[in-house]
Amino acid sequence: MVNRKKMTDVLVTLLLVVAIIAIVYFLVKKFSVLVINAILGLIALFLLNFLHIMQWMGKPDLGYSIATVIICAVGGLPGICVLILLDILGITI
Repeated sequence: MVNRKKMTDVLVTLLLVVAIIAIVYFLVKKFSVLVINAILGLIALFLLNFLHIMQWMGKPDLGYSIATVIICAVGGLPGICVLILLDILGITI
């Protein structure tokens, strides 16, 4: 009886360890994708302003305000696309 309880405890512990490792792996994988997207968004904002791409369309550059940088950092590449569309429509942030 004692051996069966010990074996059950070991199996439950192993299952919990595997579940925790799987959850941590999933979170790290998703977090790394978000970090890469944020870095790409900030690089795109820098290149957009450095190359004066908005001036090719007759609009001023987006600039580096707090709101613009936060939107690019949180939204990544879709965030910079939203900022470009808003600027083209005449809505400034």
